[in-house]
Amino acid sequence: MNIVVCVKQVPEVTDAELEINREGTEILKEDLEFDINEWDNYAVEEAVLIKEAHGGKVTVVTLGDEDCEDVLRTALAMGADEAIRIDEQGFEFSDAAGIAQGLYHAVRDVPFDLLLTGAQGSDDGWAQVGLTLAELLGISYASLVVGVEIGEGTITVHRELESNTQEKVEMPLPAALTIQTGINNPRYVSIMGIQKVRRIEIKETGSKELGLSEAEIGSQGSSVASQKLSLPPVGEGAEILTGSLDEICEKTAQIIRDKGGVM
Repeated sequence: MNIVVCVKQVPEVTDAELEINREGTEILKEDLEFDINEWDNYAVEEAVLIKEAHGGKVTVVTLGDEDCEDVLRTALAMGADEAIRIDEQGFEFSDAAGIAQGLYHAVRDVPFDLLLTGAQGSDDGWAQVGLTLAELLGISYASLVVGVEIGEGTITVHRELESNTQEKVEMPLPAALTIQTGINNPRYVSIMGIQKVRRIEIKETGSKELGLSEAEIGSQGSSVASQKLSLPPVGEGAEILTGSLDEICEKTAQIIRDKGGVM
C-alpha cells in the first residue's frame, strides 16, 4: 500500500498579534512560528498507520521555500519514507487550482494506491486543493474522512456529514481522501526523532522542472484575485442590558428597530 501525503507549513496565529504588510496582500510572517498544518498532521499519521498495518511506502510532498523542509522532516520522523519539496518560486498568489497543478505534476509519476491531504489549510481554509488534485489525477475521492478500512483493491471510508451524522462509502483504488481532524491521535515527534531523519534526502523540484508555465500558476494562472487583506475593525465594546426580562426584551427590540432590523 503506497501512499502519498500532501502537507503544508502554516503560521501559528492563535496567540499572535497579526500585522498586515503595506500592500495589504498578506500578513507579516517574520516573527511568527510555523508548524505542519493541523489537518495534514492527521493525514500523515493515518498514512503511517496504514503502512504499519499493510506494508508499503509513504511519500510526503509540500510546496514552499527551504524552511518548509521542517514539516517534511517532521513527517519523516513520524514514519514517512520519502519526501518531495516543490519550490514556491512562481507559485506566489496561486489559487487552489494552481497549487493543485504543482502537486499533480510532482506526484503523477509516483506509484501510489492512496493519496491523502488535510481537509483544509488553517491559513486560507479553501478546502479545495485535495479534491482538485484528485480530479486532475482522474481518481475517485472522498472528503472529510474520519475512518478508513482497507479492502482488496477497494477502500471503505467514513465521512463526516452535518448534524453529527456519517456516511459510509466504498471506492476503488487508487483514491484520494481529505482527512478530518479526530480520525486518529498523531504521534509525538521529538527533536531526537527529527535528528535521526536528517540524512534522508529530500527531492527538490520546481515549476520549470515540472513543465508548468506562468499561465498555469501564480497570479496569472489564478481564477481569483485577492483585492485586500485587513483586520476586523475594533468596535467600542458590547452594551450590557440590565433590568427585568421584559425591560431587557423591550430594549433589545428597540435596538433592532434603531438599527433598521425591523420596519
